[in-house]
Amino acid sequence: MKLPPITKNFYFLFGSFFIIWMLFIDSNDIYTQYQLNKKRQVLENQKVYYLEKIAEVKEERDELFSSDKKLEKFAREKYLMKKETEDLFIIKEEK
Repeated sequence: MKLPPITKNFYFLFGSFFIIWMLFIDSNDIYTQYQLNKKRQVLENQKVYYLEKIAEVKEERDELFSSDKKLEKFAREKYLMKKETEDLFIIKEEK
């Protein structure tokens, strides 16, 4: 089998070697770029989630500091706080 004359060309050989090097051997090869892109997408999704949570917390905080009654209600519901003369009963719903 005879190879085409273009395969003997220096520029073709060097170009082929360069493409193979960049696609498979280099530290920034296709697989690494794919993994980094996947990780970036996960981090962007987490960023959106945390930004939403921050907005919720800020809204809750502003609501709590607006009045003492809301602060007391929040403390009773979230932290199960009670007054000294009260009894606290916790009812859990099963799903």
